[in-house]
Amino acid sequence: MKEETTCALIPLGGLGEIGKNMLALDCGGRILVVDAGMTFPTEDQPGIDFIIPDISFLLENRDRVLGIILTHGHEDHVGALPYVLRQLLVPVYGTRMTLGMVRNKLEEHNLPGEVSLHEIKAGGSLTLGPFQLEFIPVAHSIVDGIGLGITTPAGLIVHTGDFKLDPTPLNNEFTDLGKFGELGRRGVDILLADSTNVERAGYTLSEREVGVAFDEIIRDAPQRVVIACFSSNIHRFQQVANTTVRYQRSLGVLGRSMVKNMRTAQELGYLQIPENLWRTWNDLLKLPSEKTVVMTTGSQGEPKSALARAAVGENRDLKLKPGDTVIISARTIPGNERRIGNMINRLFRLGCRVHYERVSEIHVSGHAAREELKIMHNIIRPRHFIPIHGETRHLYHHAELARELGMPEDKILILENGDRAELTRETLRRAGKVSAGNVLVDGKSVGDVGHIVLRDRQHLSEDGMVVAILGLNRQTGALLSGPDLITRGIADGHETARLTEGAVTILQEVLSQETMEGILDIPVLQDQVRSALKRYFKKEIMRFPMIIPVIMEV
Repeated sequence: MKEETTCALIPLGGLGEIGKNMLALDCGGRILVVDAGMTFPTEDQPGIDFIIPDISFLLENRDRVLGIILTHGHEDHVGALPYVLRQLLVPVYGTRMTLGMVRNKLEEHNLPGEVSLHEIKAGGSLTLGPFQLEFIPVAHSIVDGIGLGITTPAGLIVHTGDFKLDPTPLNNEFTDLGKFGELGRRGVDILLADSTNVERAGYTLSEREVGVAFDEIIRDAPQRVVIACFSSNIHRFQQVANTTVRYQRSLGVLGRSMVKNMRTAQELGYLQIPENLWRTWNDLLKLPSEKTVVMTTGSQGEPKSALARAAVGENRDLKLKPGDTVIISARTIPGNERRIGNMINRLFRLGCRVHYERVSEIHVSGHAAREELKIMHNIIRPRHFIPIHGETRHLYHHAELARELGMPEDKILILENGDRAELTRETLRRAGKVSAGNVLVDGKSVGDVGHIVLRDRQHLSEDGMVVAILGLNRQTGALLSGPDLITRGIADGHETARLTEGAVTILQEVLSQETMEGILDIPVLQDQVRSALKRYFKKEIMRFPMIIPVIMEV
């Protein structure tokens, strides 16, 4: 750092994308991290489970990192924690429910005994090194969310977290505009505000509207009702429980993460479920289907989720039947549109009545729309503004909104992941970049799947594979076995037989034209086989399968 009165803001995720939120504040020789989220892969990343931020910058400065502050318990803000903490074991601070969900997550990764978790309270405060933190209650689609007021030697920074201005929130968790206004009167040097819903005009509907929709659907449902939502949406759980009681049904839950979060919310007093409403799965199956409601995971069509497996008939516990009602109570995360659409189509083919965001009011956003964002800006009146949490277009639209409200162009900074913005008492300016990007998680593999592996997976998924096997005499180069071909994803039935026969002929010609020295030079022969088969398949079917020559010397 150049001086004590400089504070650097370094987004490591969450800008130019939905999810993977992580922000580092570098001030007075110490670093404070806000959130550690994940995001879902896109269609051009086959086989990847999810994506987390690159924390190279934090690892290079590990001795200066004070800890991680969590704004709430959604996966796009806490999902990377188990992977981050394996490399960077620092204290974690969060509200009661947020830490309850984090504990569940860390237990799954065998980390609970090592991590130092510290409970904070909405409305409370905390000093960590040069950072004086104030925790501001906000309404969101999860309980116990907070925004942050961060006083540093360089000035006051306000981070809204994910928020909306819900006039009738469940659990009476309002966004504390009074506190935001108080900070505004003190003089806010930078506002960091959620941009997710900046394209939506007006105001975001109250969470209670979902309860109205659930009431109508469950009331009229002739058979079982299956409701898929995010496993962290405690508000949604309460709405389902209330409606299930009203229509004298019983509740079952599928999905390990959902069961754990619901039990945690019950234990901490955030979820009120009457006794005997929540049945074990075996007990639920004994009841008439028209007397049951099932909550499950799979709102994003995740292939291994309970609902996605039920849609293709592979879930032994959940067998969907004609007349069942399925409610997908979640917004579609960008990149998941095709996967969710395919799942919905399969559900319709099974004879289910399907309700989803485009056709029913079964989901409301937890993010502020344009008018709510205007209110936040006008209450805080910051000296500088940096839009956060959103794709590039969201950040630009939010910057435009700030200009419409009178903020000068030179006081608005649109950043990308890895950009370093430096705040002093006089200025806010760009000051270089740090390493930032995507770390791909594939099963137990973290960061080992790179561009070449993804390219090969795409190649295989689009054009198929051909394995050419030849057995050669080690001394003479004579063909002892083969050529044999194994094909996958090339063609069907008789066409495969025809193509294989032609490919074998091509390989025999290659061998007949090679000298003994050429045949015994295995790398050269592999290149010859690969080139010949590529030309052949391009000519025959105008496709480019992956060619894998296997040369065995005997």
